[in-house]
Amino acid sequence: MAEFQIGDKVTGIYKTGKYIGEITDIRPMHYVMRVLAVAKHPMQGDLHNPKQADVIIFHERKALSFREQTNIPKQMVRAYEGEIPSYTDSLKEVLDQMKEDLLKTDNEWAQKSLDNIRILEGTYFKN
Repeated sequence: MAEFQIGDKVTGIYKTGKYIGEITDIRPMHYVMRVLAVAKHPMQGDLHNPKQADVIIFHERKALSFREQTNIPKQMVRAYEGEIPSYTDSLKEVLDQMKEDLLKTDNEWAQKSLDNIRILEGTYFKN
């Protein structure tokens, strides 16, 4: 497993989302990463019952915010090469891709997820 230093550009997986950012602190089991862009939006619904609609609570899962810092297990962090896209552009792109994929899936989980995504878009892009 690669070792990273403060300031390194990385990708990190947090729950079901994937982010691009920079290391701001090193802890024994985690790196603290400042989010700069979104590579994959978190899945909607219950993390313990993925892609199931018939759950007690169907969670609305937001992406981590721009410059939010989060602990990411060391094994979920990889080096990032290349230009880091703007947070807003990356968020819009991953949401558009997620909606496209959900529209191809004809089930209740996909429909509930699309409903959540539409609500989140109103929150993310209200300006």
